Amino acid sequence: MAQPLVMKKDDDLDEEEYYSPFLGIEKGAVLQEARVFHDPSSTLGGAARLSPSFYTSSTRGTPSPRYNVIYPHLILVEATEVFFATTKLFQSKDAGLRRMVYLMIKELSPSADEVIIVTSSLMKDMNSKTDMYRANAIRVLCRIIDSTLLTQIERYLKQAIVDKNPVVASAALVSGIYLLQTSPEVVKRWSNEVQEAVQSRSALVQFHALALLHQIRQNDRLAVSKLVTSLTRGSVRSPLAQCLLIRYTSQVIRESSMNSQGGDRPFFDFLESCLRNKSEMVILEAARAITELNGVTSRELTPAITVLQLLLSSPKPVLRFAAVRTLNKVASTHPLAVTNCNIDMESLISDQNRSIATLAITTLLKTGNESSVDRLMKQMTNFMSDIADEFKIVVVEAIRSLCLKFPLKYRSLMNFLSNILREEGGFDYKKAIVDSIIILIRDIPDAKESGLFHLCEFIEDCEFTYLSAQILHFLGNEGPKTSDPSKYIRYIYNRVILENATVRASAVSTLAKFGALVDSLKPRIFILLRRCLFDGDDEVRDRATLYLKLLGGEATVGETEKDVNEFLFGSLDVPLVNLETSLRNYEPSEAPFDISSVSRETKSQPLAEKKATGKKPTGPASALSGPVTTVDASYEKLLSSISEFTGFGKLFKSSGPVELTEAETEYSVNVVKHIYDGHVVLQYNCTNTIPEQLLEEVVVFVDASEADEFSEVASKPLRSLPYDSPGQTFVAFEKPEGVLATGKFSNILKFIVKEVDPSTGEADDDGVEDEYQLEDLEIVSADYMLKVGVSNFRNAWESMDPESERVDEYGLGVRESLAEAVNAVISILGMQPCEGTDVVPSNSRSHTCLLSGVFVGNVKVLVRLSFGLSGPKEVAMKLAVRSDDPEISDKIHEIVANG
Repeated sequence: MAQPLVMKKDDDLDEEEYYSPFLGIEKGAVLQEARVFHDPSSTLGGAARLSPSFYTSSTRGTPSPRYNVIYPHLILVEATEVFFATTKLFQSKDAGLRRMVYLMIKELSPSADEVIIVTSSLMKDMNSKTDMYRANAIRVLCRIIDSTLLTQIERYLKQAIVDKNPVVASAALVSGIYLLQTSPEVVKRWSNEVQEAVQSRSALVQFHALALLHQIRQNDRLAVSKLVTSLTRGSVRSPLAQCLLIRYTSQVIRESSMNSQGGDRPFFDFLESCLRNKSEMVILEAARAITELNGVTSRELTPAITVLQLLLSSPKPVLRFAAVRTLNKVASTHPLAVTNCNIDMESLISDQNRSIATLAITTLLKTGNESSVDRLMKQMTNFMSDIADEFKIVVVEAIRSLCLKFPLKYRSLMNFLSNILREEGGFDYKKAIVDSIIILIRDIPDAKESGLFHLCEFIEDCEFTYLSAQILHFLGNEGPKTSDPSKYIRYIYNRVILENATVRASAVSTLAKFGALVDSLKPRIFILLRRCLFDGDDEVRDRATLYLKLLGGEATVGETEKDVNEFLFGSLDVPLVNLETSLRNYEPSEAPFDISSVSRETKSQPLAEKKATGKKPTGPASALSGPVTTVDASYEKLLSSISEFTGFGKLFKSSGPVELTEAETEYSVNVVKHIYDGHVVLQYNCTNTIPEQLLEEVVVFVDASEADEFSEVASKPLRSLPYDSPGQTFVAFEKPEGVLATGKFSNILKFIVKEVDPSTGEADDDGVEDEYQLEDLEIVSADYMLKVGVSNFRNAWESMDPESERVDEYGLGVRESLAEAVNAVISILGMQPCEGTDVVPSNSRSHTCLLSGVFVGNVKVLVRLSFGLSGPKEVAMKLAVRSDDPEISDKIHEIVANG
């Protein structure tokens, strides 16, 4: 065999050398020397030396990640041969070799036929007088047997759970946790023995027993609550088990608070008592659990904060790190509660552990007041040079939040950001700084001039193309609005001369924006753009030509100068994915490509589709995981081919399929709602699941008595519906244009059923009329709204006429959480959340959500929602709406008021 070698770890991780006992082992050499397993007269040294080689290099399952590049797998024949050879080592009485045999059998994963070979030996070891044999035999046997053999050894496992030896008991409990995934019914019968093991004096047995007992009962909320009730009275002594119990208690508290309207928290006294535990592990777990409770008050936080403050001065780095990390999270939602710890955290800025120092400084930035900003900035000047980029990014984000909190301190904070922007750093770090400066410029008007100047200086020596293009784009939007736009032209044109083609193209577009928006600069901008006509890159020349023609009036794309600017610099209101799909499907013809035919709907996969089949999302988020709506080209083509619907105009929106029958029924029916300006077409997709039947003259009778504003105008039946061959039948309704018509529709599937001869496949001539009751269908306000996102909500909001804005406040009543209220309003409006504002931070008491969409009639709508908790669970909301039509703004308020 090859000699063990010495390897080095990656230079980025550690410079130390470490010894690899298995490096350089070759499969052929190992298999050759494995013949020693067959020789009963051979010494044990060779077998003991070879066993770890197989364990690390030749498994049938997943290879060891540390050596999977070095060692090949054994093929099936080789693995089988090695397995049978290994079973002969059971004759050895050597304890060390026996342990390696157990490991090899577990890793080789024998097949069902091979398991029988070792079952008797392992069962013999289960009853051995040597406890180490018993524990290992239990672990291996439970990993390799199937449910049939499990019933034969169930009695031994139940006895092992209550064994006096903690090693044996823990092995049986851990095996039970594993078997719960494959044979849950068998493991659930062990509840009494596991309950007895929870009272064990062994810390590890108690820990494993509690974990298994909770997994057995986890689907029964009442059983979990009873388990927590019985164990919080002091019967658990193991620190590991106490940490588990704290987590289970927190889960019960969260679930009970969601189902009760009162402010009481069951078991909260238990969490507080754990703060006085002797074990530091338990203290930290209890403090973390209290700080993460939903709607936790300052009074409830106080004892946890006090304990964490004491741990900040611990001599153990791991305790300091855990304490400051927990306080960092608390500072995001309850900064005032953490201010008492500021003095202790300031001493951690110079901690040798840079992770602790980073968390300390970011926590101080979250909790500091306006007077402490300058002092913190001085402390961070030297601190930033000693930490890695990933920690610097965290600090930059904290500084950005602090500046938004204290806008009057923008000068010192902006100067700090500009200074670190000039220092060395990677792309992510520089991007975080640039993004922070851009956000500060947008949100603090006084910071615009200095912020733009800092960005201009940065692009003079920027090595990242993406950041240069981003800054130039932002400069084109904000620069013309400043008091002296001309001072930025030099920086922009320098990019045309000195940079690569991508940045040069961005600079040309930025110059054109200045020329379009600042009349006094237009002649000078034209001179610079004409110089760009001789650039070596096609994109740069094409952009310069386009801007010169349109801004100079040589070509027209609209009646006014505003139309030209909108064409050149307006935001693209169609998703790029949809545009790409439409261009790929476009067939060259005399008719030019029409961008208005591209769907504006933002397509996203519902969460339900990402989960396993048959599982439905539950809870507040389920309201947002319904079918995604879109204008599908196939729907447009299908509807335009039906003469009854040709006069309805352009299709505005098609919903996703809504199921009207239960799964596995005789007939499967779902409906798609097609929305037009003055009509609604219901497309019923039907499937016959009975092989012995043929359905003819299939039609859906729709009762619109609960939808007064709709009147049926057309119906298209389905002539024939054979077995397992989907078909469609349609019903069209007329509604008043400009009216937000809603209502409920009752549906009955009517048809003529004919028996089919299974042998010939021919149907009888005579049929019987029959009908099948379907679920009711609702048309709601959200059906008239397309989910269309905007890339920059702030710019889109400011570009809309302020006269169209409508603002009002609403009380949403008692809600389980702020997130549930946000999701409910988004679901009612049917609009697209922007910039990730649909996600509500945990324990947040206020939140702002931004929505965009297009209302029927192609009216753009933007919504700004501001939520806040006005009581224990009372949610108040401020709704601001802007749209292209003030009447639509009023309608959005009507939808919310009636929702």
